[in-house]
Amino acid sequence: MSKVPTAEEREAAERKADELEARQAQVEAPIDFVTFVLSLGSTALMHLGAAPPELFEGGQMPPANVPLAKQTIDLLAMLEEKTAGNLSGEEEQLLTQLLYDLRMRYVGAVK
Repeated sequence: MSKVPTAEEREAAERKADELEARQAQVEAPIDFVTFVLSLGSTALMHLGAAPPELFEGGQMPPANVPLAKQTIDLLAMLEEKTAGNLSGEEEQLLTQLLYDLRMRYVGAVK
């Protein structure tokens, strides 16, 4: 015969379940357009060798990969073109500014 949990045990179990659910919600937060664009921008920065070294294991940044950086920048440019007229003002400004910054860094990396 199984034991019936006490009120305290039920409350403790509910608190644990709530905490677990809150942690999962943080990890599984939905990705919106801004998060997606920033993720691609971070990837391009990493490929350009411009990401902070402390982000990498042992503080060692991998070598730059300019062709992959260009591919990611081109992908962002395609997104800009395909989403024209469908973005909020903030989203459009973010994408425009990010592309400008990444293109300038790319030109500097190619020289």
